[in-house]
Amino acid sequence: MEASKKINWTEKMNELGNARIPFLFILDFELKSPLIYTLDSVPFNILFKLNQIKNYTLSGTISKNLEFAKVSVSVDQYAGSFKSVMEELNYGNTFLINLTFPTEIITNYNLRELFNVSHAKYKLYFKDEFIVSSPESFIQIVEDKIKTFPMKGTIDASIKNAGNIILHDPKETAEHYTIVDLLRNDLSMVADNVRVERFRYLEEVHTSSKTLYQVSSEITGQLDPDYPGRLGDIFKAILPAGSISGAPKKKTVEIIDQNEICPRGFYTGIFGIFDGVNVDSGVMIRYIERVGDKLYYRSGCGITHQSDMHSEYNEMNEKVYVPVSRNN
Repeated sequence: MEASKKINWTEKMNELGNARIPFLFILDFELKSPLIYTLDSVPFNILFKLNQIKNYTLSGTISKNLEFAKVSVSVDQYAGSFKSVMEELNYGNTFLINLTFPTEIITNYNLRELFNVSHAKYKLYFKDEFIVSSPESFIQIVEDKIKTFPMKGTIDASIKNAGNIILHDPKETAEHYTIVDLLRNDLSMVADNVRVERFRYLEEVHTSSKTLYQVSSEITGQLDPDYPGRLGDIFKAILPAGSISGAPKKKTVEIIDQNEICPRGFYTGIFGIFDGVNVDSGVMIRYIERVGDKLYYRSGCGITHQSDMHSEYNEMNEKVYVPVSRNN
């Protein structure tokens, strides 16, 4: 069942959760176009994978050489938004903000082919409009235990001592502390006994050209056994995801709206499944959308008062890649 203007998405999630009816949810960043489908009503042109749960069978093999070129926004255009964001940081209106831009990509693959060959924990193909190949979990709920996995910090794994460099970088460390604190506070609004189980551990992400290290943490809390009847309320309380917005969240989202060149839409929203018992969901990053006859890759990075404009611009462009793997 698809959400409509007559149906409040939080109420619909609560209703389906309370009835223990499995459903797929796709929630855009601004929460203007939320979608909810019972699993027996998911359209044929929506394909999803959440860890081991998926509704498709594809080869996952590359049938032709992947051509992939980037047409990034200019340094000057990025610098204008960066300067404005830095002013907000200096005024104390935000402590951390995720600034994102679209990058046009030129490739010999269409969206369906890119979806086929990409490898990620969380994958979504949506009606030939956009695809997601995300390494980042949002929340998981298993046996009444809720978990979230904020991801902040990326480095080329081929750099000598790359893991040590990023784990000891002052700017990256401060940024990660801020996000972990924000997500811990978010979970505390919906769960008890919230704690950080793992702090700043490395995960490998394989791309079409290199291997990256990304830094994640794990935060957990305890829900009441009747939590499925409050699923919509739980997601409403903790959205948008802190790792792709910033802190403090409400004001930072306003600054994002003022300084990014286009609305995010489904980019940096979240999607997931309630299987009747448990929940798994991912953040919609590593996102490619079709606009007319062109493809755009959306990417960004966290900005703090310690940020260097050129470094952040380069990091944003480094995140434009296809996570190709031999299996998916």
